[in-house]
Amino acid sequence: MSIEIIKVPDIGSDAADVIEVCVSAGDIIEAEDSLVVLESEKSSMEVPSPMSGKVVAVLVNEDDSVSEGAVLIELDVSGESAHAGNVEDTPTAAPALEVAVEAPAAAEAAPVATTGSSIETIKVPDIGGEAEVIEICVSVGDEIAEEDSLVVLESEKSSMEVPAPQAGIVESIEIKEGVTANEGDVILTLKVIGATAVEPELPTPAADAKQTIKEPAKVAEQHQPVTGMTENRPTGDVYAGPAVRKMAREVGLDLVMVPGSGPRGRISKDDVKSFIKGALKNKATPVAAASGGMGIPQVPEVDFSKFGEVDIQKLSKMGKVTAANMHRAWLNVPHVTNFDDIDITDLEAFRATLKKDAEKAGVKITPLPFLLKALAVALKANPIMNSSLSADGESIVYKNYIHIGMAVDTPAGLMVPVIRDVDKKTLFELAAETAELAQKAKDRKLKPQDMQGASFSISSLGPMGGTGFTPIVNTPEVAILGVSKLEMKPVWNGTDFEPRKMLPVSLSYDHRAVNGADAGRFLMMFNSLLADIRRMIV
Repeated sequence: MSIEIIKVPDIGSDAADVIEVCVSAGDIIEAEDSLVVLESEKSSMEVPSPMSGKVVAVLVNEDDSVSEGAVLIELDVSGESAHAGNVEDTPTAAPALEVAVEAPAAAEAAPVATTGSSIETIKVPDIGGEAEVIEICVSVGDEIAEEDSLVVLESEKSSMEVPAPQAGIVESIEIKEGVTANEGDVILTLKVIGATAVEPELPTPAADAKQTIKEPAKVAEQHQPVTGMTENRPTGDVYAGPAVRKMAREVGLDLVMVPGSGPRGRISKDDVKSFIKGALKNKATPVAAASGGMGIPQVPEVDFSKFGEVDIQKLSKMGKVTAANMHRAWLNVPHVTNFDDIDITDLEAFRATLKKDAEKAGVKITPLPFLLKALAVALKANPIMNSSLSADGESIVYKNYIHIGMAVDTPAGLMVPVIRDVDKKTLFELAAETAELAQKAKDRKLKPQDMQGASFSISSLGPMGGTGFTPIVNTPEVAILGVSKLEMKPVWNGTDFEPRKMLPVSLSYDHRAVNGADAGRFLMMFNSLLADIRRMIV
């Protein structure tokens, strides 16, 4: 048995992640078969086997970070004569990108360069054979930066982007899409302007006048080196270079969802930018936005008719909008919810005494106007609860008005009409306005302005509310109050238990703007106001 140690070649960077191990112990492999797929910040590449043999041991795992010289596998090459000696003595498995620079005929040291310009010829690097030019990424006159993609090449095994070795202006393009390119073919000429550094001593005429810039030449197109993506990603082929994959990975975007505009459906950076821009502008339908995307696992579609009879009904427009809004708020706001029970026994007794006066005023007095009045007082005393975060997250917008949104359940879906200037209205005025808005909502007669401008919201589930729930903050507001079912509970008064009417409430808030102490102070004050309504006039 003759064992060869296969190591990581020069990969053009200090370290790279192992994103796929392509062989297992016991496998019989041929020369050039892929061993592992590596990914660095600049590119991804397959490391091929330099010889045939049988894999004795695999010494790396997926997600390992490796560098040049790290051991990948042990290979039994018994009977092989083509590759004598240890692999570390063989040429590197990853060819380097070579850029031929026009060299002066004289071998003596050059003087300090002027601030003029020079023309450099960019050629096809060693790509391990022929490759088809499937995309030209630049045009004559383009000003490009170092590492910008020039062309995309594709061979039978892989595809790769050829990056610019330096910045400059494209003078001419000497290659065309669809042609077969080989190492040394001229891609373009580049005008480099403003060189001021002292140039190094040139090699002798016998030496190779090529400047070597190392860059992995093989990109694993059939693999998807995208860490941090969804675990349950959709299946499908992705045709994109490492620069595009890196861009997608940085924003958590699954490239399977991005349509490619390049040759053979190749995904470009512009495709990724357009997809993200479209998603941000809600070009996707609300239902799609509510069910997944942007790195969030999709809910699998199920044919429920296989299990029994079903009735499929289209969501109303309001239902779709509500779903999208709730999904957006839940994803963007770090929710925290505080719970409390409020003793409103005395409030309910006082409300009963107002029944005749309310009838004379033509209104029905419910607990809601009291809740609104108490909220207005508490919001004035705790302005952080009546604020919003600026869109850039750099500022807090404190509002000098108190407009409270009131969630109303309607046959068409959830609607939130807004009661304006709550702090300036009487209990009877609030009773009349809430009843009117609720009826408009149910009759679908609300105008757009009736549902805009809220600085805080309240959602009451009334007699069906249970013991508590977690309402979703209606962004850009920073808090919402949930009200559940009133219950009679035994409360200890210091000497014995007595029956008290207890109202469960839930305060959800945006933890980016509101701290737990802020929410605690607000809820404690709201509690005391409802427990003793005389405090509202203090």
